[in-house]
Amino acid sequence: MDPTLQAFIAAVVGAFVAGVAVLAWHVSDRQQHTVPPAPEPVLPYGIASVLSVLRSSAVVVDAGDVVLKASAPAYALGLVRGSRLVSEALAEQVHLVRRDGQIRETEILMTRPGAPARHVTARVAPLGSRLVLALVEDRTRERRVEEVRRDFVANVSHELKTPVGAIRLLAEAMVDAADDPEAVKRFAARMGTESDRLSKLVQQIIELSRLQADDPLDAPVAVHLDEVIRSAVDASAIDAGAKRISVAIGGTEDVQVFGNEKQVTAAVSNLVSNAVSYSDPDSTVLVTTRVDDGSVDISVVDQGIGIPADELDRIFERFYRVDPARHRSTGGTGLGLSIVKHVAATHGGEVRVWSAEGQGSTFTLTLPQHFGSERKEQEDSP
Repeated sequence: MDPTLQAFIAAVVGAFVAGVAVLAWHVSDRQQHTVPPAPEPVLPYGIASVLSVLRSSAVVVDAGDVVLKASAPAYALGLVRGSRLVSEALAEQVHLVRRDGQIRETEILMTRPGAPARHVTARVAPLGSRLVLALVEDRTRERRVEEVRRDFVANVSHELKTPVGAIRLLAEAMVDAADDPEAVKRFAARMGTESDRLSKLVQQIIELSRLQADDPLDAPVAVHLDEVIRSAVDASAIDAGAKRISVAIGGTEDVQVFGNEKQVTAAVSNLVSNAVSYSDPDSTVLVTTRVDDGSVDISVVDQGIGIPADELDRIFERFYRVDPARHRSTGGTGLGLSIVKHVAATHGGEVRVWSAEGQGSTFTLTLPQHFGSERKEQEDSP
């Protein structure tokens, strides 16, 4: 072969080999400098099973703020929408925990359009190197109960101060009027009125506390309404007589309800007492019973001052009075209807009211009927 051709072929082969070598070097260098994609985060073993049985709201979030797993209560509470956290405050806590790895616990007020605000406590902790776990507890009910308890204590303190302060002032007035027998008698009568009011207030506070302690109803028995109504009417007989108010009893006789006799008596007594207190002199109060499909309606009808329509939703609140200017004269404590509502709730019943200003009011307490004695008589009859 011609030496020149040999040299040319050798040069071509050398160039080809060099090109392949350069290409191989570039491929190797790219492979060395290319970072492999990070694997998708995987929940630790057993976490999914634990979250599925949790009663509290639990959410696991990855490094990209994507919700990998959430318990059913978390969706029910509205913590998660799609694969994202709804609460910005909770998302911020997740970011802080991911940044420094410190466990955090905080209170969050969650608000959603068209839904009531929810008070929750959130405990956020790292779960491995890339995941964050948030445990959220709904504390709305506890917060509401605490507010009611705080208001109740404040109201009790205020209500107790009023008669106690009045008695003290009247006692000082009696000392100053020691030489005036008529003034002493007048102040003594006022002291008696205030002491009676104080005694009634304390008694109803104890009654309400006892009712709450008895919730739920432990040992219900047959309660004869005839005896309950007679006892309630007798308890208000003196006040009714002083105002020349006639208290009449009507409706179905010999009816029994299923419940606690003391509680039912307290509820009916409060309804009758209120009717007498807020009725005008020379009027009539009617107490009736009616059986209706397994339940019994006890209605108390008065011809009193009535209740404005915009106040009807609040009259069962503790210490709430429709006419604050008149409650001193009526001796009301603002707890009677709260007791009635609580008794109705613990017995699985309800209390309703109809009222019109200047025409009077009708309060109806509905309780479950007791069928034991009637059914036994039917079974024993031939």
